[in-house]
Amino acid sequence: MKVPQMDLKRQYLTIKNEIDSAIQHTIDRCAFVAGEKVKQFENNFAEYCGVKHAVGISCGTSALYVALKTLGIGKGDIVITVPYTFIATVEAITLAGARPVFVDIEKQSYNISAKELKAYIEDYCEWNSEHKVLVDKKTNLNVKGIIPVHLYGQMSDMDEVMKLADQYNLLVLEDAAQAHGATYKDKKAGSIGHIGAFSFYPSKNLGAFGQGGAVITDNDTLATRVRMFIDHGQRTKYYYEFEGWNFKMDGFQAAVLDVKLKHLDDWNEARRHNAKMYDELLKDTDGVILPDKMSDREHVYYLYVIRVNDRASLQKYLSDSNIGSSIAYPIPLHMQNAYQCLGYKIGDFPNTEECVKGVLSLPMFPELASEEIKYVCEVIKKWCNHR
Repeated sequence: MKVPQMDLKRQYLTIKNEIDSAIQHTIDRCAFVAGEKVKQFENNFAEYCGVKHAVGISCGTSALYVALKTLGIGKGDIVITVPYTFIATVEAITLAGARPVFVDIEKQSYNISAKELKAYIEDYCEWNSEHKVLVDKKTNLNVKGIIPVHLYGQMSDMDEVMKLADQYNLLVLEDAAQAHGATYKDKKAGSIGHIGAFSFYPSKNLGAFGQGGAVITDNDTLATRVRMFIDHGQRTKYYYEFEGWNFKMDGFQAAVLDVKLKHLDDWNEARRHNAKMYDELLKDTDGVILPDKMSDREHVYYLYVIRVNDRASLQKYLSDSNIGSSIAYPIPLHMQNAYQCLGYKIGDFPNTEECVKGVLSLPMFPELASEEIKYVCEVIKKWCNHR
């Protein structure tokens, strides 16, 4: 049996007629950039997320960057996030002109640790009551924002994040690039902070047929500025109120996404079913740490990630058995060459460093068959027994 880590074609074949019709409609209307399909998708995605506004954007990285710029975060500011995330989270911070500060993750959820977040604020910052701003004592820069990353499809502890944000006048940008449809106490990813950013990269739970992203918010002013920023800073054509950029979503991606959005809940439920099957078949397997599902959250399993010792051996064993797998992410950002300038060192974030040594993503997509999951688990158990 051959089991891919991900198979996008299987999904396409289940909705081929819908997709092909939507693409043809876009061609017939010549609605190629920011046209009616984009507006339709924006309205439907906003309703799905439980917010007033959704703005389609060219990609997830752009969505993060635009969100930060719209919040007014830039040069001389600090944004707190985690070192265990895709580089886009931190690229957006630095490209906006701000400085990233890392805090460690929880090993259970792989998300930002509220305890470590609070410790950084209390131990390394001071509150300027006159200007109502939090100041990093080492750099003397203003701490302006927090980016909790909802990694692998499970949301961060947003109550604690928002409690600290409210206490210290911080802006919260939810990085929901891997959490389409995930919930925290019945609130959808991206809807709790001041603003939320999504990626619609093809492999995501809600994936385009190319690049795509979105920013969501309940704030009318923020939504207006996002729309202006992605269209060169203009409110009306050729009248520029500030300098923006060209980050508009194209019509084909919106057409695809709007079709897929109708199926997202069913696909997420299929992912949860697959995860439950993995959990049951791999429970009590010696040397395999399964992902934790937090009780107050609904996981959407963008990835199903286990942890093992001797990961390279297991990954080769899976590959030899025609089973796909991947590692996200093998080197945390504080140890990457791109961020040596931040001055962090090995040992600064022990939870992150422990997790990255053993994480391995098993095959996970809605159309994954039960027989395929059983085979994957049999091979893993076989590897465990023969080590």
